[in-house]
Amino acid sequence: MIGCTKLLCGTATVSDIVKFGRDSRKLPPHMLQFSADNRPLVVWNMTGRCNLRCRHCYIDAEDRDYAGELSTAEAKQFIDDLAAMKVPVLLFSGGEPLVRQDLFELGAYAIKSGIRPVISTNGTLITPDIAKRIRETGFQYVGVSLDGTEAVHDEFRGRKGAFAEALAGIRNSLAAGNKTGIRFTINKLNYHALLDILDLVEREKIPRFCMYHLVYSGRGREMTDLDTTREQKRRTIELLIERTLDFHRRGVEVEILTTDNHADGIYILQYFEKYQPERVPEIKELLNMHGGCSAGQKMANVDFRGNVHACQFWGHVSLGNVREKPFSQIWNGGQHELLAKLRAKPDHLTGRCGECRYRSFCSGCRIRAEVASGDLWGEDPACYLEDWKEAAL
Repeated sequence: MIGCTKLLCGTATVSDIVKFGRDSRKLPPHMLQFSADNRPLVVWNMTGRCNLRCRHCYIDAEDRDYAGELSTAEAKQFIDDLAAMKVPVLLFSGGEPLVRQDLFELGAYAIKSGIRPVISTNGTLITPDIAKRIRETGFQYVGVSLDGTEAVHDEFRGRKGAFAEALAGIRNSLAAGNKTGIRFTINKLNYHALLDILDLVEREKIPRFCMYHLVYSGRGREMTDLDTTREQKRRTIELLIERTLDFHRRGVEVEILTTDNHADGIYILQYFEKYQPERVPEIKELLNMHGGCSAGQKMANVDFRGNVHACQFWGHVSLGNVREKPFSQIWNGGQHELLAKLRAKPDHLTGRCGECRYRSFCSGCRIRAEVASGDLWGEDPACYLEDWKEAAL
C-alpha cells in the first residue's frame, strides 16, 4: 500500500515512525505499512456468500451457501491465536461479511483480545441500524467498494441499484461516526471515472480513498485484458499526485492511497527527484521501511474454510489450515517454500523486475507475473516505469 498523502504531503515522517519502534502493536493504523516485525495484518474472508457478483472478485463469491465455513467457536479460537501472536489488525472480509450473523460478536471478541478490527464491505447492507452497531461494536474502519459512477458501478457489481445502495451505506456509516473510506479497483471500464469518484469523495467528506490496481486472481483473472495500459497507469498516478497536493493545499482532509502496484511509490520518488530533491533521502527511507509487496510478510489471508494464504489474492496456494495447525505456527514455522521465497523476493526476481534498480522498494506483483508469463518471479506486466534499469557496473 502506497500512502500518496503520507509521501507527498509529509504526514508521515521517518522520525514519527521510529519513535514507535516500528512495532506494529504501537504504530497508529495509518502507519502499519512501515512496521519492522513479522506480525501481519490478517484479512479473513469469513464467508464466501455475497449479495452481489462482482466482475473482479478474487474468491469468485456469489449469493449461495458455502460448505465448511469456520464456526463461531472456531473463529474465536483463531482470534485467540492471532492475539497471542500480537497481530495488530484483523480485517473482516468476504464475500460480504455483513451477511454473517456473528460478525459483531467476533468483532467485539477481537477488540477484547487486543486486535483492531476493520470491515471490508460492498456497503449495500449498511442501514442506519447496522452503521450504529458497527460503531457500538468498535470497528475502527469501514472500507466500502465503489468502482465508478452509477452506471459503471452497477454493471461492474452485477446489479442495478448497487451504486445507490453503496452510497447510502457510506453516508449511513459516516453519520454514525465510523471512519469510512472508498476502495476503487481501476481498470479500462472505469478509468475515465476516477476524477468523478475523487469529486464524490470531497463532496461527501469521505476521509479516505484507496485505489486498487487490478490483480489477476479469481474472476479478476478473466479481466487481464481490461487492465489499464502502461500509459493509462502513468496518467493515473499523475492525476492522483495532482489531486493529493490539491486537497492538501485547500485543507481537504482526505487520505489518498494506492495498493497492489508499488511502482506508484517509485513514481512519487521520481517526482521528488525532479521537483524537491531535498526530500529524496526521506522518501527513499520510507519506501525502504515499507519494503514493497507485503504478501507473505506484513499481509496474510485466511479464507472461510481456514486455509492460510500469503495474501488475499494467493487463494490458489494454501500454506496450511488453521483447523489443523494454529495460524501462528503456519506463519512462523518456516516450512513452506513459497513463504520463505516471498520473504526474500529481491533474491528471486528475474527479467525486468530482477534488473530493476528499485527492486527492494517494490518486487512487483508475483501473481500478475505468474498469470501473464507462467513465471512466478518474472516481470510484473503492470509495471509502467520508464527509468528503471540498474546501471551496469
